Amino acid sequence: MAAKSEVPSAIPSAQKSAQDGAGARRMAPEERITALMDGLHSILEQAVESPSHWQVLLDASATLWRYSGGNVALLMMQMAQRGTDEPTLVAGYKEWGRHGRTVLRGEQALWVIAPRTARVQQMLLPDGTRQRIPVGDKLPGGAVDEGKKTLITGWRGQAVFDVSQTQGAPLLVPKPADHSSVEAPQLWEALSGVARAHGFSIHVTDAQYGLTSGFTDFAQRQIQVGGWLNAEERTAVLAHELGHVLLHGPDNAVGKLYGSSVDHRGLAEVEAESVAYTVLKAHGIDRGPQSASYLSGWADAVIEAEHSVSGDSSRRQPASRVDIAKSVLGRVTTAAKQILEVTDPPGTGGKVPVTDAAPRVHGQETYAGMEQPVAPSRGVEISGP
Repeated sequence: MAAKSEVPSAIPSAQKSAQDGAGARRMAPEERITALMDGLHSILEQAVESPSHWQVLLDASATLWRYSGGNVALLMMQMAQRGTDEPTLVAGYKEWGRHGRTVLRGEQALWVIAPRTARVQQMLLPDGTRQRIPVGDKLPGGAVDEGKKTLITGWRGQAVFDVSQTQGAPLLVPKPADHSSVEAPQLWEALSGVARAHGFSIHVTDAQYGLTSGFTDFAQRQIQVGGWLNAEERTAVLAHELGHVLLHGPDNAVGKLYGSSVDHRGLAEVEAESVAYTVLKAHGIDRGPQSASYLSGWADAVIEAEHSVSGDSSRRQPASRVDIAKSVLGRVTTAAKQILEVTDPPGTGGKVPVTDAAPRVHGQETYAGMEQPVAPSRGVEISGP
């Protein structure tokens, strides 16, 4: 993980807990969202210009991979501002209470952005149009009930706390390993399963020697990986090509804007390599120097991608580099999560499982609330939201 000094400092007001002491003015929800968005803007602004800042976000995403990219950035920023350890397990005040832990007195909440949602009833009207009404309202005559849907109606700030801000029931906190916790052939098989689930076959071949180490053919639904590579290199290339599979198919409008696996243009390569970096890092494989070579020219790639489609008015153009950075981070973390949910790296992805479980650990575990770990009589207890 890069030094904490690289994480930009912003929105100190967003650090105020919802449980501030008497006399402190509580921020209105609209103010909270504005402060959080301003802070996220500052983080992404620096990430656009500095590959090291981008890599900090990817490192954090490898630990907190169950969170959205924007919330990973906000959690990292707020912990760094306080000079404390990076977040590992995060949950709301009541969630911690349900699992035997309480927030320490005086701790200030971390803030993430959560959606406001509403349940609506969707119906098909006799004239063929669709309409949504509040759940419970009576359907007009002739309308066909198409079921209930949950819609995002806005955004709100949500107060959460890292496990380091809590005390109570002993809790095993597995951390991502500093070295690979899985053999390359095992990870290759897991990644191959992701490819097959998306309808792609994998061919290890020398056909492209001297051209590229990997290639995704959407027409043939094939991923080609260089036969001259060693096992770890092949695994890294496959993770990269899965980034293309998930993000740059012919039906992905944003993927078309950013490039494709065919021409290896600009942001398409940044996205695919960032997905690979995050997935491998979560499994303890550090590809930092190789990834940085992709990211070093990323700001110029943003401009090139914008200019290359400037004549197409049918596509919505990103308003700024920061907008593109936000889009890329969101897409990368979403794709990485899809892969990691299958490959199952050690650790928890930042969220403790709902049920008691015995997580896989590899010498990196620490115990919150205990000076010395004591083995429970019926296996490791793990608690969470």
